[in-house]
Amino acid sequence: MINTRTLAVVALELVVSTLFVQAQGPPQYRDYQLGGDLVSVSAQAKVPASEAKTIHLRPAVIQELRWRPPYFVRGSTAPQTDPVQQIVFSFYNDQLFRLAIAYDRQRTEGMTDADLIEAISTAYGPPLKPVGENSRVVALPLEDESGRPVARWGDGDYSVVLYRSPYESGFHVVVTSPRLEALARTAGTQAIRLDEREAPQREIARQKQAAEDARVSQEEARTANKAAFRP
Repeated sequence: MINTRTLAVVALELVVSTLFVQAQGPPQYRDYQLGGDLVSVSAQAKVPASEAKTIHLRPAVIQELRWRPPYFVRGSTAPQTDPVQQIVFSFYNDQLFRLAIAYDRQRTEGMTDADLIEAISTAYGPPLKPVGENSRVVALPLEDESGRPVARWGDGDYSVVLYRSPYESGFHVVVTSPRLEALARTAGTQAIRLDEREAPQREIARQKQAAEDARVSQEEARTANKAAFRP
C-alpha cells in the first residue's frame, strides 16, 4: 500500500515540475521570468505594483513585492494543493533578480530533505555539490535567508537553493539571477554607506524643518487668536 509520505512526494513532484521552468532564454519560476520588470510581475501575481516596498533608492532602486495565495479561488470548489505559502519578489532597477519561495508547512509535513531534493531535481536535474553550512545566497539588507542550506541547482544564468528552517519544520527555496544579485548586493552595500555618511546632515535638516513647522504653527495661532481676542 502506498503510504502518506509517498503520496506527498509524488504530489510535490507534480507541482514542482510545473513551478520550475528552464525555457530557452531567461530562466523562469512558474510564469515569473528572472529579469522581468515590476509591472509585469505584479500583473502576473495579481498584486498591485503600488504594494511594492522600496528598500533603497540610490545608487540603485531596490524593491520587494510580496505574494500570498488567495484563501478562495472564485468559481472553484476543488481543494487547493499548491504547496507555496508565500513568494517575495526582489527587484534591482526594475529587474527581478530574486524570488524567495516559502512552502506551507502542512503541505510538506513529514517530508525529508531527500524528498524535496528528489522533487526539485525532476525539473533541474541532479543537485550540485553539497552546500556549505555557512554559504549565503544574497548578502543584502533585504530579507535574509534563515535556515540550513540543503541543496543547490543552477548554472551561470540562475541559482536555486533549498533551505530547511532551523526552528520549525519547513522548507523554502531561493531562486536568483547571479548577475543581477551581484549588482544588487553591491548597490545595497553602497546605499548603507551613503545613509550613514549623510545621517548627520539629515538630522540637522530634520531639526530645522521641525523648528520651522513650529514657528509657522505658532504664527497661524497668533494671527487667528489676535483677530478673535476681545479684552
